[in-house]
Amino acid sequence: MRIYGSNATAQAANASTTRRAGSGGFSIDESDAPKSAAPAASLRTIGGIDALLALQGQDDPAERRRRAVKRGRIALDALDELKLAVLDGEPSPSTLQRLKSATAELRDSCGDQGLDSVLAEIELRLEVEIAKMAPSRQG
Repeated sequence: MRIYGSNATAQAANASTTRRAGSGGFSIDESDAPKSAAPAASLRTIGGIDALLALQGQDDPAERRRRAVKRGRIALDALDELKLAVLDGEPSPSTLQRLKSATAELRDSCGDQGLDSVLAEIELRLEVEIAKMAPSRQG
């Protein structure tokens, strides 16, 4: 998400300082108003939102591996749930949805070739089970 526009604090710092007297009896003489020694400095962003998003995207290999293992365990749990549902009778639509969700999460690579190949095999098995559960289209 991008936000375009100027910084609100910078707009406030650049606002006009002229004061106008209203129709009442109170007015301020500009020569009596206190003057600041230095002008108010506007806030600057160091790198902006793009830099923050880039920093969030940078993970160390151990963190990527940990998340990949977690996604793999979730996928295997979904396959176990499917196995139990098949043994009990007919799998529910929520089981199919969980399989699809687990498949979508396995698409990211963690950088470890061994782990990536195991996750690819789990993903393939999930896709086979999803295809089996999908209603057949006969025409």
